[in-house]
Amino acid sequence: MQCVEIELDPTETTVAEAGAMMMMEEDIRMETIFGDGSQQQSGLLGKFLSAGKRLITGESLFMTAYTNYGTMKRRVTFAAPYPGKIIPINLEQNGGKIICQKDSFLCAAKGVAIGIEFQRKLGTGLFGGEGFIMQKLEGDGLSFVHACGYIMEKTLIPGEKLRIDTGCIVAFQQTVQYDIEFVGGIKNTIFGGEGIFFATLSGPGKVWIQSLPISRLAERILRFATTNRREEGSLLGGIGNLLDGDNR
Repeated sequence: MQCVEIELDPTETTVAEAGAMMMMEEDIRMETIFGDGSQQQSGLLGKFLSAGKRLITGESLFMTAYTNYGTMKRRVTFAAPYPGKIIPINLEQNGGKIICQKDSFLCAAKGVAIGIEFQRKLGTGLFGGEGFIMQKLEGDGLSFVHACGYIMEKTLIPGEKLRIDTGCIVAFQQTVQYDIEFVGGIKNTIFGGEGIFFATLSGPGKVWIQSLPISRLAERILRFATTNRREEGSLLGGIGNLLDGDNR
């Protein structure tokens, strides 16, 4: 389980998803804020719209801001919500905007706006694995995104296409085109185990891919948790598990 440690200068502030804080040093004070606290909000209506967008993308209505009120540098640490990897993304170096899977945001510099990105194509929204709504991070600061399993980063050249399992997309730059593609073939569709569609990402741009979607991990855990198992400590139980294919 990874964590990210952020060093704050005096008066500097970072924002994080509610409940993500692991520990913080003295002089750092936390404040619950409505919405994401970005400068794009204007008045009460702007805060409500920002909070509503966050709710749609799987985040909570409130975020927590951590400010260093001391005269020395202080640190605050945030923990990942499930096994995987935390990836830092500098929005200024990525065109000021990143599109990512819902519920992947962990923390960011104050001023980064967390909003929604609609998939305009009907087929992509229905079968792309992420639905019609994805999350977008906008600004010029540093953001941290969390995903499950191992994370691969690839840079696509113009016209290059990458076919991906629909649940394995973590994030991509706004220049990347997101679409779906039919797997093809009766046997592949029914017995291939990859579903009916691939997600396709076309360059130019940078993409981040995860090896294990959290939904797949949860499905496997649930399968083992709900299976009636014999007494593992007995001889009969061991033989029964061996016949079931479990020879551990």
